[in-house]
Amino acid sequence: MTIEREFDVVLYGATGFTGGLCADYLARRPGEHRFAISGRNQEKLEKVRDRIKNDCGVEPGIIIANSADPASLTAMAARGKVVATTVGPYAKYGEPLVKACIEAGTDYADITGEPQFVDRIIERYHEEAKDRGLRLVSCCGFDSVPHDLGAYLCARELPSDAPMTVEGVVRSKGTFSGGTWHSAINAFSNFREHLDARKKSARSRGPATSTRRVGNVKKGGVRYDPRVKGWLVPLPTIDPEIVKRSARGLDLYGPEFRYGHYARVKKLPTVIGGAVGVGGLFALAQFGPTKNLLLKVKDPGEGPSAEERASAWFEVTFFGEAGGKQVRAKVAGRDPGYDETAKMLSECALCLAFDRERLNRWGVVTPAEAMAEPLIERLRDRGMTLEVSMA
Repeated sequence: MTIEREFDVVLYGATGFTGGLCADYLARRPGEHRFAISGRNQEKLEKVRDRIKNDCGVEPGIIIANSADPASLTAMAARGKVVATTVGPYAKYGEPLVKACIEAGTDYADITGEPQFVDRIIERYHEEAKDRGLRLVSCCGFDSVPHDLGAYLCARELPSDAPMTVEGVVRSKGTFSGGTWHSAINAFSNFREHLDARKKSARSRGPATSTRRVGNVKKGGVRYDPRVKGWLVPLPTIDPEIVKRSARGLDLYGPEFRYGHYARVKKLPTVIGGAVGVGGLFALAQFGPTKNLLLKVKDPGEGPSAEERASAWFEVTFFGEAGGKQVRAKVAGRDPGYDETAKMLSECALCLAFDRERLNRWGVVTPAEAMAEPLIERLRDRGMTLEVSMA
């Protein structure tokens, strides 16, 4: 279906740290695409536009919109084929924009890592978006594109008529922005509420299939793995939930699919120290006064310097097995939280805008469900490693 709009991509949140990196990426990205930057502050948007114009010779459009003004969000969404948003925490600011995109008939992409938000939009908007032929795609940054596509690469090479197991192992170096810090503290604070909601809602696990069983690998807890010469520590992020949603929605994942998601840590004392630190933050986030103090540690607009980002990297190794066949995949890139997240969100938005004839899934869908093959091609073309081989 061809859709004619003034802009191919509208970037909402362009005055924030990650939003500014996305604006720079879109301006420098070769190819003919029309994009606009959007937010609530005219003066700040003009500064972003002028910087881009001076640096890249590209002048994006400007659209004023505010999460507190639903009409402005709908008007913004109606001007683009796709809205890409970096405005978080999404549990607080995201839903009005989702509603606006449905009303305007516009595809949507974000970089949330907040399970509560994703569960909510699946529950409330999947069927309507599917009926209207729209794609609402969350987790289009480091949460969870590398993990979703890496598991997909394994599944693509394994026999689809046998039970399948994939394990993803993450190694990375990098820092985090104020926005990421605020999202994490709010997620810790709302964790119990999130668990209660998931118990009540099967939809939080995505559209069900009649035959495929999907779950976690049976090996649990911390363990040493000689394949990576380090300790595997289960990662309680949104990434395994996204992978399992893709497995429920796509037939190539076999009659039974199990996934494990881990951080690779070289030394056991590091594992213990990290667990204590995260546990302390979780406990402090449960109480209003200490939660507010934690939120003051970093402002939402803060982020790492260019020098810090230049030294950052990530690598996710996947081990897949089905029917006696084994494969190994790798997804790797530079700074995971910011430069590569800006790339991933931007390429997801461009994929939704320009590769529509290759996309055949609608509703609230994962990156792999929505656009696996064209997105893999786009990210490879832009320097990310996405490869698979026989183990």
